[in-house]
Amino acid sequence: MVKFHPDVNNNLVSTLEKEGAETVVPDMTDFINYCMFDNIYKHKYLAGSFKNKVMSLIASGYIERLRSVIRKMLKKSSHFNSYQTTNALAHKASDIISVCNQTGEGWLLTAEILELIEYGVNNIICVQPFGCLLNHITGKGVMKELKRRYKNINITAIDYDPGASEVNQINRIKLLMSVVHQKN
Repeated sequence: MVKFHPDVNNNLVSTLEKEGAETVVPDMTDFINYCMFDNIYKHKYLAGSFKNKVMSLIASGYIERLRSVIRKMLKKSSHFNSYQTTNALAHKASDIISVCNQTGEGWLLTAEILELIEYGVNNIICVQPFGCLLNHITGKGVMKELKRRYKNINITAIDYDPGASEVNQINRIKLLMSVVHQKN
């Protein structure tokens, strides 16, 4: 929710655009499918329920069939990038983090960042919701590895919770943007 809702992230997209950035927000459907994939991986690796696995496979397959039409149209476009299936994202992330990692945004956080890097997005804000310790651990852990692998990326984490001041959030955004402007 922090990633998508402007009231929760203090209008992050608008703030970035006022600073001269072009924003790219990951697909919300990937998060829905990520939740379903968790049931599949729980069954395969962690003794999860077979019934939940089957239900998740059916629902995820249905969603991906609907998305395939959009993906085909985007591939024809010269203005927009298409996006990958959630299964492809999981495979991509598995080189860095286990698909059984279901803490915070688990492997999806890594997969989304990798997808953004592939599309040429080198400056990334990782929003950290409501003091979520799990997301802090997963996010900070994979950020270190991603920075090691991709020297040209700039990733910063920003906390969005009642204890984080809006001034601090804006300062972190401005710091990110100053690094972007220095590179250009």
